[in-house]
Amino acid sequence: MRVVIAGGGNVGLFIANDLRAAGHDIVLIEQNPSVVERSEAADGVRWHIADACEVTSLKGSGLTECEVAVAATGDDEDNLVFSLLAKQEFAVPRVIARVNHPKNEWLFNENWGVDLSVSTPHLVTALVEEAVSVGRLVRLMSFEGGNARLVEVTLANDSPVIDKAVKEIEFPRDATIVGVVRGEHVVMPRGDTIFQGGDEVLAMVTPDSEALVRAIFTDSEAN
Repeated sequence: MRVVIAGGGNVGLFIANDLRAAGHDIVLIEQNPSVVERSEAADGVRWHIADACEVTSLKGSGLTECEVAVAATGDDEDNLVFSLLAKQEFAVPRVIARVNHPKNEWLFNENWGVDLSVSTPHLVTALVEEAVSVGRLVRLMSFEGGNARLVEVTLANDSPVIDKAVKEIEFPRDATIVGVVRGEHVVMPRGDTIFQGGDEVLAMVTPDSEALVRAIFTDSEAN
C-alpha cells in the first residue's frame, strides 16, 4: 500500500518508519530541508521536500497514486489544508488527520476531506475510561465524520445480556458487534456466542443506534 505522510517531525517520522517496517510504500513530505537531513528515516522511505499546503508543491509527491494520505504535522491548520487538497485535488481514497488541539476536533470532518481524525488527548481519555469503567459504554473512536463509531463496554455481572446468545439480542440494524475480548482471548462473535460478565464487547454503531446499544448492554435509558 502506498501512503503519503505530511509532516516529517517526530510523529510523522515514527508513522513512516512503522509503516515501512510493515512493508508499505511510504512518501514523507517535509518543508524544512534541515529536518530531512537530521531525521533517521527507514530504508525505503522517500522524502518529498515541499509545502504540504501548496497544491503545486504537492505534485510529484505520489498523492495521485496513493491509497492513504496522513496529515501529521504539528499544526491543525496545515493538517486541515493538506487533507482538503489530498481529497479534492488528488482524489485520495482515505485521508487520516492528526488533531493537535482537542478543541479543534470538530473541524476535522468530511467538509475538510478528513475520513478519520485522531486526537491523542481524547483517545487517552477513552482508553482510561475503558480501563476503569464496568457497565458503561465508552466511545473509542469516530469514523466518517462521526457517522460511524467504535464503542466498547465491559459487561457488569448484572448486565441484561449476561448468559444470552448474540442471536437472542435484538440489535439495531445499523449496529454490529465486531469483537469480544474475554480474558486473554479475542472471541469472534457468532450467533451462538454467549455473553459473560467481564466480557469487553466492541461494537460499531451510528449516532442513531448508540443510545439503543447502550441500553441493551447496560440497561440504561435509550434516550
